[in-house]
Amino acid sequence: MQTRINIPPLTRVLLALLLAISTGHQITRYVFGGLDPELLALIPQWSLFYPWVYFTATFAEQNVVTLLIAGATILYGGKYLERAWGSTEFGKFVLLVTVLPNFVATLVYVLWFAITRDDSRALAFIQGSVALQGAFLVAFKQLVPEHTVTILNGIIRIRVKHFPAFFLAANTISGLVIGTDTALVLGWAGFFTSWTYLRFYKKQVDLSGAGTGGPTIKGDASETFAFAYFWPDVVQPPIAAVADGVYNALVTIRIITPFSAEEVETSNVQATARGEGGLPSLLNQGARRGGGGKREDAERRRALALKALDQRLHAATANKQQPAAAPPPAPIGQEVSIPSIEPPAESNQR
Repeated sequence: MQTRINIPPLTRVLLALLLAISTGHQITRYVFGGLDPELLALIPQWSLFYPWVYFTATFAEQNVVTLLIAGATILYGGKYLERAWGSTEFGKFVLLVTVLPNFVATLVYVLWFAITRDDSRALAFIQGSVALQGAFLVAFKQLVPEHTVTILNGIIRIRVKHFPAFFLAANTISGLVIGTDTALVLGWAGFFTSWTYLRFYKKQVDLSGAGTGGPTIKGDASETFAFAYFWPDVVQPPIAAVADGVYNALVTIRIITPFSAEEVETSNVQATARGEGGLPSLLNQGARRGGGGKREDAERRRALALKALDQRLHAATANKQQPAAAPPPAPIGQEVSIPSIEPPAESNQR
């Protein structure tokens, strides 16, 4: 019986790139015995001479542990996101969140060298999938924020919407305490790149309407995907105040276009529909027993379809009631002429 590989095409390509580039990176380091030349990892001082490293550095892992983590990230994250968005949109997303964070990290380390004159900053190795991991977590926060991931047979239960904050906190503490500063910079750069693209630029299909055509909505204006909602409730008010100030400043200088009330409302409906759809057991495969997982997924999808239908019916009813509210002035005008018509009718009856 032929074994079927249930992995989308682009995800397979990314896994192959990860294995090939990580292996090639170790071979080149062994063959050339040091920093000169570095062909796959990113070194700020030499990056202009090898521009392809802005892409390959993301897939150049340093050891087996980080290679396995990167492989799991691409396998499970890529399977879900590629199926949710399609290969083309997923490819655009991966290209953006691999190249741009590496470019930002290069600028950070060049500036760090210019200030401190520490040669180790200009010769630092910037590599690994940390930026990609942060970007994928932001995407999951958008698509399935309320999904709960269970670990160790339910002992640990974490909602997907909390993952980005845990990820950034871990990399920040590690960078400041242990000295893994490249992971700190790449983690935050990947987070901001992913959130900015998904919030303001990525096109998506309108799930709130009856249309099933191509992308119709630009960005995600939902309240639950606002920057402040990535953090614990206690710190959301001050973060929201700062984020709103930055947003208003960017709108004023016309770097971004402000969201309309209709876009916010539509995005909120989209977020509700996505959130209740659930994550199709990519991370909880062990929980399936005797088809129970498939049954739960079917029930969840059925509930999502019923809720979407109910929202459409309510929207259609509201649209019908609004025009119906306008005609009342006509009957009022007609009632004025009724007294002049009724007396002749009464006299005829007599």
